[in-house]
Amino acid sequence: MRQASHHATARQRIRRWLGATATAATAAVATSLALIGAAHAACTTVRIVVPFPAGGAADQLARTLSIGLQPRRGVPIVVDNRPGANGNIGIDAVRRAAGDGCTWLVVPAGNLTINPTLFPALSYNVTRDFRPVSLLAGSPNVLAVHPSVKARTVPELIALAKQADQAGAPLGYASPGVGSGLHLAGELFHHKAGANMLHVPYKGTTQAVNDVVGGQVPVLFGTWPTLAPFIQSGALRAIAVTQSRRSPAAPDVPSLAEQGMPGIDVSSWYALLVPSATPKPLADAISADVQTLFATPAIRADLQRQGLEPVASTPDALAARIRDETASWASLIRAYHITPD
Repeated sequence: MRQASHHATARQRIRRWLGATATAATAAVATSLALIGAAHAACTTVRIVVPFPAGGAADQLARTLSIGLQPRRGVPIVVDNRPGANGNIGIDAVRRAAGDGCTWLVVPAGNLTINPTLFPALSYNVTRDFRPVSLLAGSPNVLAVHPSVKARTVPELIALAKQADQAGAPLGYASPGVGSGLHLAGELFHHKAGANMLHVPYKGTTQAVNDVVGGQVPVLFGTWPTLAPFIQSGALRAIAVTQSRRSPAAPDVPSLAEQGMPGIDVSSWYALLVPSATPKPLADAISADVQTLFATPAIRADLQRQGLEPVASTPDALAARIRDETASWASLIRAYHITPD
């Protein structure tokens, strides 16, 4: 009888525990739904801040989100381009925004994983000030030149860069800004080439491309989605993709590695974040919407036509990517003594 009584008591405890767990879970779901509902009600407009001028890959992705998620959100979603200070002006605006789910940030990887090491006095701390929402897309980077440059391969460009360096007039290379992944690709390139090159930073990809196409700067490191039309028209000449193997997005462009320069693997990726004060359930809901949108065949095909590979993810996956690449870039920056100047 005591054993039967013991089993009955145990069953009662389990039932009570299950009941309490179910009640807690129901309450948690209700709280999450209430937060999401309140945020939807509070947002008369969702603002997607892009800390660079219109025309780049981050801007293209923000506009895809704006058009694709507006019906789902039920409010206008506007893209707010805020260039300046290598993206820091726009990023800082999001840092100071309310955590109500109404302000989003679409940003290239470099601002999240390179700048914290290259600029120790940044106004923002990625981990402290932002909540990851989702990876968005990746794309190959391309080393390209003005057609007047007498180099069609990496070895020829290295020879030209060494000749210019010895003559006291280092070959200039343009990038979208100091601390971008494209800036670091250029730094790694000329360190491995053994020839000093002059970095010419711009306030975004569009301005950099315009000056290289116009012949003001001979060499450019840029993203494939931005450079592809100029390469296809003959306004620029592609030399290599800055990675270890060819990219499906640009299969006719050889890699640095296959042209005798292994050890550089720098591609671009873009992410969506919100202010850190944003409740996790709200960020999770935004992430779920993005993952659903980017799984749509028409959206995927449109992004791929632009040279972007959609890679929407969970917030945790984005957080891990930021953490791992920040550590990797910090090691490279210190090893090569790379500075903003």
